[in-house]
Amino acid sequence: MPESPPNKEAESRSDRPCRTEPYISSSHAQHVLQTLRGYQLSGTLTDVVLRAGDCDFPCHRAALSAGSTYFRALFAGGGPQEDVVPLPQASPGVLGLLLDHLYGAGVSLLEEDAAALLALSDLLGVIPLREACASFLEGRLGPENCLAFLSLAQTFSLPSLAEGSHRVVCQAFSEVSFQPEFLELELAQVAELLADESLVVAREETVFEAAMRWVRHDPLARHRQLPCLLEQVRLPLLAPAYFLEKVEADEMVRASRECRPLLLEARQCFILGREGSSWRATPRRFMDLAEVIMVVGGCDRTGLLTLPFAGAYHPGSRQWKSLPSVPGCTKSEFAMCTMKNDVYLSGGHIHSRDLWMFRSQLQTWVRAASLQEGRWRHKMAVVQGRLYAVGGFDGVRRLGSVECYDPFSNTWAPVSPLLEAVSSAAVVPCSNKLYVIGGAMDDSSNTDKVQCFDPGKDKWSLLSPAPFNQRCIEAVALDDIIYVVGGLLSKIFSYDPARDLWAEAASLPGPLESCGVTVCSRRIYVLGGRDSRGESTDKIFTFDPCSGRLEDQQPLQRCTSAHGCVTILWHLGQGQTDPKGQGRPS
Repeated sequence: MPESPPNKEAESRSDRPCRTEPYISSSHAQHVLQTLRGYQLSGTLTDVVLRAGDCDFPCHRAALSAGSTYFRALFAGGGPQEDVVPLPQASPGVLGLLLDHLYGAGVSLLEEDAAALLALSDLLGVIPLREACASFLEGRLGPENCLAFLSLAQTFSLPSLAEGSHRVVCQAFSEVSFQPEFLELELAQVAELLADESLVVAREETVFEAAMRWVRHDPLARHRQLPCLLEQVRLPLLAPAYFLEKVEADEMVRASRECRPLLLEARQCFILGREGSSWRATPRRFMDLAEVIMVVGGCDRTGLLTLPFAGAYHPGSRQWKSLPSVPGCTKSEFAMCTMKNDVYLSGGHIHSRDLWMFRSQLQTWVRAASLQEGRWRHKMAVVQGRLYAVGGFDGVRRLGSVECYDPFSNTWAPVSPLLEAVSSAAVVPCSNKLYVIGGAMDDSSNTDKVQCFDPGKDKWSLLSPAPFNQRCIEAVALDDIIYVVGGLLSKIFSYDPARDLWAEAASLPGPLESCGVTVCSRRIYVLGGRDSRGESTDKIFTFDPCSGRLEDQQPLQRCTSAHGCVTILWHLGQGQTDPKGQGRPS
């Protein structure tokens, strides 16, 4: 096969030095854009006209297609090409700004143009300009424009601008609620805003007044929507005098039949405290009023020493405040509960008849009327404004007696005894009844019985037994469901009194007994307790019934078990308030 003749052109190319650096000036691309911009302004070599209002803008199809997905699809479609493209959505000034961007010129934004330019760039698919406009607006957020910017962010799916706008709405709600844009919101938008947990308001009165201001802006059309808004106002947190003078006396509120259950709920809270109340009695996250967890006494890690300490823990700031210790000897396995935001503590050792009350506003312990019968390892609970001391141990036998305390007369009186005497049982009020779950019948045996007391009938009855028979258990109620933990159980159990039905709510990281359990911020807190080896722990975890999630929290200040644990309302003026508005006990 004959050889191919040499390729002299290829040889000559191979002799050339290989170029590794661009030999074109780095400013060439910018020069081209500047030239095209000059051509566009003078109408040189243009092949399409954009029309906004009565203004025409000669342009180049190639330049428009390079920066806009809309124009790329329009001009590359293969169909007949129009010489004039009308843009009725655009004003001449805003279209001019968009063309400045497409042709590489800098865009000088003003706040009055930014929203319209954002909308046009979104329509024409000029994404970098759309994002630049959103970032520009986010940097100019304030109480006077945050609602408008929030609406814009939701319309054009701008999560960062939406988040920033919502944050300003919540942080400056008192001022925002006076803006004209607030009065023009739809009902669903106002209701969602009033329900927001993160509203930064010192008092709930601000939220009520905002709701009424929105309704009164158009009373004929909106008076029927008042109940929907009042459902989101936490009426039990209003000052009682304000509630009487401004809420119950309001003609529009009084005329609404649908508002009456909300008013009744608030009245019950004013009379009975937060016993059995709904989520509306829970303070918002940034109010001057907050829920704190009060922990009292208990046993040390080994269980041999009783602890004299008392403290209040604010979960929002993760701060502790030391409180006065209970007078007299240190105590454990006592009964403790709250009534009208004061804390009651009884027992603490065999034959003890002591009853102490902690006045939360004064932060002082005072002695109240002694129990009629000395008891230990008993429980106390409040139903319909009365305090009940249930069961317990007198050093020899389990007690079936139950006595009732009237805070108005400071006296105790016996009521019908338990159907089965128990100590170290779980005792919890729910739906205006008292439930006694499990407990010890003697030193070696426990019960699975669920005993229910109806105060109106002064009568006990038995319900479906628990799926366990344990002592040293605790229970709380949330949204008319009872939750039981402790007794070295490896699960949290739930009980629905309305259906008389038990279920497993969650698995625990490890078995515990004699732990503290309370409801705070709509979650169940489990604090301390003893493990299967008999050692106390300092661990805290929370259980959220809505999500079913368990989460570890900051630990206790010390290992403890068999302690008192309740939730009270705390005026943050008694402690400190941080610069962000999040109060914290000092």
